[in-house]
Amino acid sequence: MKSTVETLSPTRVRLDIEVPFSELSSHIADAYKKVATQVNIPGFRKGKVPAAMIDQRVGRGTVLDEAINAALPDFYGKAAREHSVLVVGRPEVDVKEFVDNEKLVFTVEVDVRPEVTLPDFSKITVTVDDVAVTDEDINEQIDELRTRFGTLTTVERAVKDGDFVTVDLTAKIDGEEVDGGNASDISYEVGSNRMIDGLDEALVGMSAGDEKNFTTQLVGQKDDEKGDVEIKLKAVKERELPPVDDAFAKLASEFDTIAELKADFTERLKRVKSMEQGAQARDLLVEKLLADLDIPVPDKLVEAEVNDHLEGEGRLEDAEHRAEVDAQTRTSIKSDFLLDAIVKTEEVQVNEVELTEYLIRTSQRYGMSPEAFAQELQKAGQISQLVAEVSRTKALAGVLGRINVVDKSGNKIDLEALRPVQEDAPTPIEE
Repeated sequence: MKSTVETLSPTRVRLDIEVPFSELSSHIADAYKKVATQVNIPGFRKGKVPAAMIDQRVGRGTVLDEAINAALPDFYGKAAREHSVLVVGRPEVDVKEFVDNEKLVFTVEVDVRPEVTLPDFSKITVTVDDVAVTDEDINEQIDELRTRFGTLTTVERAVKDGDFVTVDLTAKIDGEEVDGGNASDISYEVGSNRMIDGLDEALVGMSAGDEKNFTTQLVGQKDDEKGDVEIKLKAVKERELPPVDDAFAKLASEFDTIAELKADFTERLKRVKSMEQGAQARDLLVEKLLADLDIPVPDKLVEAEVNDHLEGEGRLEDAEHRAEVDAQTRTSIKSDFLLDAIVKTEEVQVNEVELTEYLIRTSQRYGMSPEAFAQELQKAGQISQLVAEVSRTKALAGVLGRINVVDKSGNKIDLEALRPVQEDAPTPIEE
């Protein structure tokens, strides 16, 4: 096989491929076998029809068409690998010439990844926010801790946001109770919006002993099928929070004074906000590179992805939305090209330990075990996407260590010193 490549644009090439007939022999043999299983010729069993009989009854041209269709992806793939063509779109194949027992000549036009010239990262500076812990930040942590140690007291008044209520609920559609639509003595925090759409609004203003009905979309029912929910309010309770004093500090933490507790929250919040500087620096670096670098994106690739997106939403004819999705798609593809260029330039390799760690972290976000999450990825054919994501993260972390990061006050930030340590989150202490 002989092949040449011609660059048509920064994101598109043409491969000219010539295949001698001898290299088609295996594909032609397979084509005869396949046709033999598809034809019925008296005197011969399916799959046992001789090639000469197939040529006579079906025509050699049918076999050759089958062989060529099967051979094209094979030879195209070999040519792409030979010329290191990084394909990103669907190829457009054009058979230019075929001479039986002599040769096959065809061309392939396809979109490719553009060459991305990366800058000298040591000359890049990004500015992140200062680390500042405010009284509001500290009070928010204290209030969350007070909530955990609050007590509920029954009150004789109408419900308002923040109250806790005890209710019976019954859901019906067309007068018939839905399956699982009855629940008694439910404790619910009004305003949390954690149960049924419209429940919070219906409860506000009710008093113990009141009953009310409202119409809403029920979970598990058709989108256009609403149901009626009956509320029976049994009790109204409000949460009394402990005072912010030394006694509370002793109750809720290992500290003896509220001043010590606040000081601990201050230090932990400083660590978290310092970690956020690293994440902000990463985002700012990517944003700057996307703005500064000329990274062309294949129009046909964008069009295909936009059409798939809009078709899924049933909005193919929405011109305004198309423009919005087009812009988002171009930015996303451009970002992928950039990050993959960094991976290539940095010669990043990921090992099994790094993949496992990433898998565990990601599975936790979905509330799944790592094993179940990995199985789902494998079923969806997304393992390679996982490897790419880990590679990009690792590559970006590497170049972040070479850029200059300063805060808005002009202080230089050492990102290496911001690597996570145990207990770096300002979460209130558990009971």
